[in-house]
Order: sequence, then C-alpha cells, then structure tokens
Amino acid sequence: MRKITAIEVQKNRPNRVNIHLDGEFAFGLATIVAAWLKVGQELSGEKIAKLQAEDARERAYLQAMLYLSYRARSESEIRQNLRKHEIPETVIEETLEKLRGDGLANDNQFARAWVENRNTFRPRSRRALVMELRQKGLNDETVASAVAGVDETALAYEAARKRVNRLKGLEWNEFRKKLSEFLARRGFPYSVIAPVVSKAWNETHAEEQHSEDEDLT
Repeated sequence: MRKITAIEVQKNRPNRVNIHLDGEFAFGLATIVAAWLKVGQELSGEKIAKLQAEDARERAYLQAMLYLSYRARSESEIRQNLRKHEIPETVIEETLEKLRGDGLANDNQFARAWVENRNTFRPRSRRALVMELRQKGLNDETVASAVAGVDETALAYEAARKRVNRLKGLEWNEFRKKLSEFLARRGFPYSVIAPVVSKAWNETHAEEQHSEDEDLT
C-alpha cells in the first residue's frame, strides 16, 4: 500500500492534479478522476492502476472532443490523433465506441457530409472525391455509398459556372484551355469537361449578346 502525501493542482492545467505517494510525485490525474482522493489515503497497486486507466479514458475523450470541435472527423482521423497523444490502443477503441454511442463518430454520416460539402462549395469529380475519402481512412463500401449519387456533369457545370466570370473577354481557344485545365484539376474527365466548357462558352456569349442588344434599344 502507498499513502497519498500531497494532491497539487498543476500550474498550467488546472483541470489536472499531481498525486504524490510516500513523499514523491507519482502521477497526474484529471480532477474529476481524483475527486474522491484525499491526503493520507492509502492506495493499493490495483487501485492505482484503475485510477490511471480511468484517467486515460477521461483524457482520451476530452482530446477527442477537442479534435472534433473544429470539424467532423472520420474514425481513422480520430484514432490517429489519439495515437499522436500517446493514448493506449485499448483506450482508443473504448473512446471510439463511446463516440459512436453519442453519435459523434459515424463514418457513413461523415462521408455523406463530406461529399455534400464539396458539392456545394468546391465541386469536383467522383474520382477526386473517392481519393479524398480514402485519405480519410474510409473503407471502400463507405466510399462507394457516399459517391453513388454524384452527377459529374452537373458538378462540373457548377464548378465552371463559378469560374467563368474570371474568364470573360477571352477568345475561345484561351477560354477553353483555362476552363478545361481548371476542371481537370478538380479531377473531371475529358468526356465531361468538353461539353461543359462548350456550354459555358455558349451561355456566356449569349448573355453578352443579350446585354448588347439591350444597350441598342
């Protein structure tokens, strides 16, 4: 048995305390884990191990919540982040299980949300989306389900529509080159790019012609 001789709040982390046993620093604990400890209390080796395991779970969950506070994450991203903070593997899996239960870790929802966000703000090809999702550590089935409804022609057109204002005034060859390169960087194949570029060109010049006609009336 070892006796608690001091419990001190950590200077830079007030939510954690240092536990001293038999006059020497032994380990740190989250205040919520150490709430029932007091100076003079004796701890068995088994009790110490339980406290440290509980602290690891608390630390892992708080770190995961902090990581998720910036944006949604895939389970693989959460796992990698916890490993970076030296959380034991068993605790990582327990943490992921808790996050799933709380609705905070769900790869299917994450994948669908990622695709919807891309489609809305930065349209790109199915192939590009697949690559991004795989980089997030998602399995093939989850990725395939998330991109199943992707309409590449519609997305390429939306991307072109957002870009075309920067290309007004260019001759056809330069317009086609720049817009095609832009769409290619988004991963769209030539079979999609070619008709979309032509459509964007025709619409742009139809608008310009309409504007000129109004000026003449």
